[in-house]
Amino acid sequence: MGWNWKTMTVGLLLVLGMLGKGAHGGGNGRGKKEISGAGVFYLGQDRDTWRPLVQITVNLSEITDVKSRFQLRTFDPEGTIFYGDTKSGEDWFVLSLNKGFPMMQICKEGMLLSVTGGPKLNDGKWHTLEVSNQGKFVVLVVDGTQPLVVGLKPKEKDEPLSGVLRLALGGILINTENLLVQYKPQMDGCIREGIWLNLTLPWETEEEEMWQCHENIKPGSYFPGKGLAVFNSSVLPKQTEEEITLEFWGDFKEMDGTICSIKKPGEEPLFYLTADRSAKVTLTFGAETIRMQPASSRLRITFHSDAVKVHLDREESSAMIPVSDPGYADMWAVGSLSIGGLLGEDDTGTQFLTGCLEKIQIQGKNLDMNLAFNEMSIYSHSCPA
Repeated sequence: MGWNWKTMTVGLLLVLGMLGKGAHGGGNGRGKKEISGAGVFYLGQDRDTWRPLVQITVNLSEITDVKSRFQLRTFDPEGTIFYGDTKSGEDWFVLSLNKGFPMMQICKEGMLLSVTGGPKLNDGKWHTLEVSNQGKFVVLVVDGTQPLVVGLKPKEKDEPLSGVLRLALGGILINTENLLVQYKPQMDGCIREGIWLNLTLPWETEEEEMWQCHENIKPGSYFPGKGLAVFNSSVLPKQTEEEITLEFWGDFKEMDGTICSIKKPGEEPLFYLTADRSAKVTLTFGAETIRMQPASSRLRITFHSDAVKVHLDREESSAMIPVSDPGYADMWAVGSLSIGGLLGEDDTGTQFLTGCLEKIQIQGKNLDMNLAFNEMSIYSHSCPA
C-alpha cells in the first residue's frame, strides 16, 4: 500500500538528535545509573507514566551528525518512542504512535505542529526508523520507503544553536499540557540497534533493573506476576444491557493467579476468577464457587440479570450461579474491573496472575488495555511466543 505523505512547513532544527536509543548518560543525579546506548530496551517498563526510561544531556557543540537510526517492534498502537529538546524545553520534538501510525509533534519558537502518517507499525515486526535533518526539513523514513517530511522556515533569522540538547526514550521532559495531541504515553514495545547522532557517551536511568524484551512475541497480554490492569466504570458496559459477556482466550493450564475481579468502591470484590496449575479455573461470586477444567483455550462468562453463567469452549459445557446479592444490580455501573489480579483497597492488587491472556473481550469487542488507569506492571499488548 502506498503512503500518502504531506509535506508541511512550520519550523525546526533540533529534531535530529532526539532519537536516543536505550542509553543513559551522566550518572550525576541521585539514584541514577549509567547504561550503554547499544543495547535492547523495553519501553513499557513500569514507572511514572510520562517519565523517560532513559535520557542524556549533551552540548550542541559536540553534535556533528544529524541522523539517527533504530529499530522498533510493538503490537501497541499508542505510546512515546522518543523525545528531544533545546532551550530547556522551549523548542521540542516528540515521536510517538497514534493508532499504530507514526506521529511527530513539534514546538518551535512557540509554534505547534502535529503530523501523522505512514504505515502502521504495531504489527509485531521489527521496523527500521530513521530521522534526519535535511536543511530546513525534518525527515522520517520507515523501512527505507517514501519519507514523511516536515519543513520549517522561521520568521526570525536563523541563529546558530548553542547550549544543550536533551534526548529521552519512552517519555518526555515537558509538561503534558504543552502537547498538541494528547495520548497514552506508555508503550509495550522494544527498541534495538540504535545509532544516535555521533553520541558515544552513556545515557542514564533511574531504573534498578531493566525489563526484558522477549526474543519472539505474539499478540496478547502477558502478566509476569507483578501487577494488574484496572478499568473504571466509564469504560465498562452499561448495566442497562440485557446481558454482559466477558471472554478470555489462553492456555489456562499454564496460568496461575487471579484472571479478573470486579469490586465496588469500599467493598470486598464481589466477583473473581482464578486459575491454578492443576488446570482448573475457579469462579467465585459472593459465597458461591464453581470449579471447572477448560478443555481448550476459550472461557466466556455471561452476567444475566439474575445469574452468572460460565461457558467453557462449548455451549453445553457450562455452569451457573444464581444471584440474589443486592450489590449485583449496579456492579458494572459503579465498580472497577481488574485483569491480572485481585482488587483490594484503593484499587491495589494481590494474587497476581502469571501467564498469557491471548485475547480479552467485553460484549464481543477487544478490551483496549491502554484504557487502564493504573500503572500496570504487565506486558499489555504482547506475550512471549
